[in-house]
Amino acid sequence: MENKVLAMVMAGGKGERLYPLTLERSKPSVPFGGKYRIIDFVLSNFVNSEIYSIYVLVQYKSQSLIEHIRKNWRREGVLEDHFITVVPPQMRRDDVADWYRGTADSIYQNINLILDFSPDLVSVFGADHIYRMDVREMIEFHRQKDADLTISALPLKQNLIGSFGAALVNKDLRVKSFIEKPKALNFSSNKNSFFLSMGNYIFKPSVLLKVLEEDSRVLSSSHDFGKDIIPRMIRDCRVFIYDFSKNTIPGLKSYEEEAYWRDVGTIKSFFKANRDLLGKRPRLDLSNKFWPIYGASAEDLPPSKIEGSQIVNSLISEGCQVENSYVKNSIIGRGVIIKESQVIDSIIMDFTEIERSCKIRKAIIDRFNIIKRKTAIGFDITEDRKDYFVKEGIVVVKRGPRQRELFK
Repeated sequence: MENKVLAMVMAGGKGERLYPLTLERSKPSVPFGGKYRIIDFVLSNFVNSEIYSIYVLVQYKSQSLIEHIRKNWRREGVLEDHFITVVPPQMRRDDVADWYRGTADSIYQNINLILDFSPDLVSVFGADHIYRMDVREMIEFHRQKDADLTISALPLKQNLIGSFGAALVNKDLRVKSFIEKPKALNFSSNKNSFFLSMGNYIFKPSVLLKVLEEDSRVLSSSHDFGKDIIPRMIRDCRVFIYDFSKNTIPGLKSYEEEAYWRDVGTIKSFFKANRDLLGKRPRLDLSNKFWPIYGASAEDLPPSKIEGSQIVNSLISEGCQVENSYVKNSIIGRGVIIKESQVIDSIIMDFTEIERSCKIRKAIIDRFNIIKRKTAIGFDITEDRKDYFVKEGIVVVKRGPRQRELFK
């Protein structure tokens, strides 16, 4: 790439609405699609876009994420500026004795990384969403507009109002106003002039450093890009919307949803996004050799073994053993063992063992569980509530203790 780009990935989210999947990990570290973590999508987008200088800013319950990146994202090359480095909260400043107070503060507390790297552009992206994006197209748009800040966004979707920042733009896609998570919008303007922010930004470094310094001195600020930084920048800076619906990636199948992007912040949305990977014509087809999503290494796992079983419309990851079982409309993680059982409309995460004569329906079972023989999950919500979590009609089993057996 012509520009020297530094990527800052904000990966500190608690993910409270995804509980209990976030009981022991942050939201970006939650497993997705059998062999991935949510953060793998943004990291893969950067690597596929030939952006190799990446800092990952972590915060809450970060050990799971740190270990995942250490084991599976060793992308260092012979060049000094090829790295993916995890950065815990540094608390480098005497006047900041706290963890990150907002998205902007997470960058401000690591401002030394930008100064030391001296980039031409700074990409500040979230780590919480499932999507594929050629970031180079957004960068080219940013350069053409001579923008101080470019925000990737989607055309307005009525059902998402209140969940994301909303921008009103002119014909040139320059932002006229910006409101973080409005309860309602005034459509007296053209409805097509509204966009919903994806929380991904490209900045001119000099402008970013200036606005962060200014924001740090505002006592009333929540130090958040959407609530504080962007509304102030609109007055004095060139702020534009990049229309993500125009983004193209190679290898996209004709049946896939164009510009697929999902916030997986709730159990229901997480469940539905996983289901989008299934079927003859999935909304998001991950078998794209031109734009791969890099996930957990399979070097230490054997091929999956399926014996006397019927597998219907499901994804089976590496190292699984499925014996005399029926699996339908489900996503099965790595190293899962299923013996003489039924698994329907469910997500079974890594290294879980389902013993004989179990029936599981519309459930998410976190990693390292042992489901004892003759257990039924998803057939009696009243009974399910006694031992598990039931959220939005989906039974969720928290992470289990089996890890200690596997890795003694």
